[in-house]
Amino acid sequence: MTTIDPRPGDALLVVDPQRDFCPGGALAVADGDAIIPGINALAERFPFVVLTQDWHPPDHRSFASNHPGGVPFATVDMPYGPQILWPDHCVAGTAGAAFHPGIAAGVLTRAQLVLRKGCDPAIDSYSAFFENDRTTATGLGGYLRERGVRRCVLAGLAYDFCVAYSAVDAVRLGFEVVVVEELTRAIAVPVAGGGTTADLAERSFREAGVTVIR
Repeated sequence: MTTIDPRPGDALLVVDPQRDFCPGGALAVADGDAIIPGINALAERFPFVVLTQDWHPPDHRSFASNHPGGVPFATVDMPYGPQILWPDHCVAGTAGAAFHPGIAAGVLTRAQLVLRKGCDPAIDSYSAFFENDRTTATGLGGYLRERGVRRCVLAGLAYDFCVAYSAVDAVRLGFEVVVVEELTRAIAVPVAGGGTTADLAERSFREAGVTVIR
């Protein structure tokens, strides 16, 4: 397994390790549960751990069910730009929104912050740092800076959406960023012109200067 040595000023960001993103969930990522043991092991070595959690209201506009004739994985235009429509997932307070039961109790106990995102029904929030309008901040950037964090190490789900957006935004805010590829999995939605959203994530990492440990 890939390892990374924590250093002063590091924070481990565990992105959306939730039931609905794992096999059997409403928006399952293939082998999403396979990363859980590695996340547990990595979190034990980091003194500063942050968890994020998708936390949508039932009427969220990113849900295909809230658009007449909406089809999951189709793209629609929203006031803030293109938006992929998703199956209903991680609805606040439901079992699917809970953290995967494989996440060790010690990880949850030691986490210094649980950031819930996607709470506004009018706008989606892939990134842990900004809503999908790319300007409305969640407050995480300021929290990490005030805690003296200089480097963000990311793992979790999904590689090509919430992990990728969070990583690029962290760089934009001035943090050094490392993505532990072994501890992520991609949805890999096909995109126009060929390839998938995983390919787009790889390109965004290169352009932003995100370090991907392979």
